[in-house]
Amino acid sequence: VQGAAIGQYADPDCKVLVVGNPCNTNAYIAKEVAQKFGRVPAKNFTGMLRVDHNRALSQLASKSGRDVASLKSLVVWGNHSPTMYADYRFVTSNGDNVKGMINDEAWNRDVFLPTVGKRGAAIIEARGLSSAASAANAAIDHIHDWVLGSNGEWVTMGIPSDGSYGIPEGIIYGFPVTTENGEYKIVQGLEIDAFSRERMTHTLNELLEEREGVKDLLG
Repeated sequence: VQGAAIGQYADPDCKVLVVGNPCNTNAYIAKEVAQKFGRVPAKNFTGMLRVDHNRALSQLASKSGRDVASLKSLVVWGNHSPTMYADYRFVTSNGDNVKGMINDEAWNRDVFLPTVGKRGAAIIEARGLSSAASAANAAIDHIHDWVLGSNGEWVTMGIPSDGSYGIPEGIIYGFPVTTENGEYKIVQGLEIDAFSRERMTHTLNELLEEREGVKDLLG
């Protein structure tokens, strides 16, 4: 319904951020339905992975002892779900490589990735309250950077894939992007090691399963 309304009546320059879960697939549904009306470009539909991005930065700051504002070049690949892959191989703090500083693969695999992936549920369990505040803050960050630009910094957005990094075109997938003049651009040329490819494929497969499950909603 929302996709049809946007497709028929929204300004063609509108920017759509889907927050409700499963947000990648909900964004995909809205995008696909809206495309039937030929007015709003597919690239204007996005899903929110900024909450995962922000939570991962907080975990890295705590582990490394560095100020969160100093951390640059984090990537969160894939779906906004526990399968997402928070990739900190490229993260720096004042020029220092944070992965080299932490140097703990067991922590990465057994603590960092599960914690970031399930952080919303952990907040609800620990506080007995919704994690909506952190999601709202992430939505502000997402739109702020999309509209006003990221000043060359990498941010994570769930966007329609253009085929980069072997991700099938059209799938709403978390990518590292830079933003300028209201447009986003995927950061290209990143080395994908075996562990990263495994995690990226795992979260992609979940998205492909979700896409298969909603085919009947696309008319």
